[in-house]
Amino acid sequence: MKNKTAIVFPGQGSQAVGMGKDLYENSQNAKRVFENIDEILGYNLSKIMFEGPIDDLTKTENTQPALMAVSIAIIEVLEKDFGKNFADICAFTAGHSLGEYSALCASKALSLEDTAKLLQVRGSEMAKCGQSTAGAMCAVLGVEIETAHEIAKLASANNEICQVANDNSVGQVVLSGSQIAIDRALEIAKEKGAKRALKLPVSGAFHSELMSDVKNKMAEILAKTKIYQPQVSVIANVTAEIISNHNQIADLLLKQITGSVRWRETMLCLEKNGVEEIIEIGSGKVLAGLVGRTCPNLKSRSIQNFEDIKNFIS
Repeated sequence: MKNKTAIVFPGQGSQAVGMGKDLYENSQNAKRVFENIDEILGYNLSKIMFEGPIDDLTKTENTQPALMAVSIAIIEVLEKDFGKNFADICAFTAGHSLGEYSALCASKALSLEDTAKLLQVRGSEMAKCGQSTAGAMCAVLGVEIETAHEIAKLASANNEICQVANDNSVGQVVLSGSQIAIDRALEIAKEKGAKRALKLPVSGAFHSELMSDVKNKMAEILAKTKIYQPQVSVIANVTAEIISNHNQIADLLLKQITGSVRWRETMLCLEKNGVEEIIEIGSGKVLAGLVGRTCPNLKSRSIQNFEDIKNFIS
């Protein structure tokens, strides 16, 4: 069965106040994950997750480790409460943007401590960078990826940056860049026949060259991080291909900061490798919802809480 299953992990935008709370209340192993992460980060992140306010949870520096915490708590419950080893339930794994760190942690390429520390730095540096570079992002719906690249190129006039940040599914692309270029892209998208083009409520131009400073900071911390060979095949965001060697991982994570999340191609890669079902593990069901748009033959579902885990096991 596992050869036909892939597990994917959500990225920013899937957070919600209360996420992970029932895991904390129902499992000592999940509780330990949340407490460990609070200790590693040096503040009570789980309180923000369980009680809010949403404005605090949505801060990039909190959202990133928080979403990873819920995903890894679920993996921990599956492994320790129900004896289902991650490597036994799936043959492939991937994660959207910060979710790639969750995938690497679940597949034992990164320790929980290192994953939390990396995401704390990544989140806070991205927030800082967002404040200093006045960037923006927009979703463009109903165009092919080639057209999205064309829109980005045309919007990048006068050295203003605009690039494809997320190729999420057939007909759903996110562009990222300077405020001026994104405003221009919204107009061009309409001219190019987009069904909709709308600005996103984000604090920076994520997955664009405007995040270059984050790359420099992350390079320092990744150079000191011990990375192991994943126990499950991980598909990288920036290549949409299986990572063949753990020595590539740090470089791929660095490229991901300013590069595109090739999620549509990731789904196609999984399908090509014989996957029949994709299970999203963590808060929300954004990724499970995207599967059908690109790969209508694949089944998808999400595991968000303790009840979902019990249903999955049975």
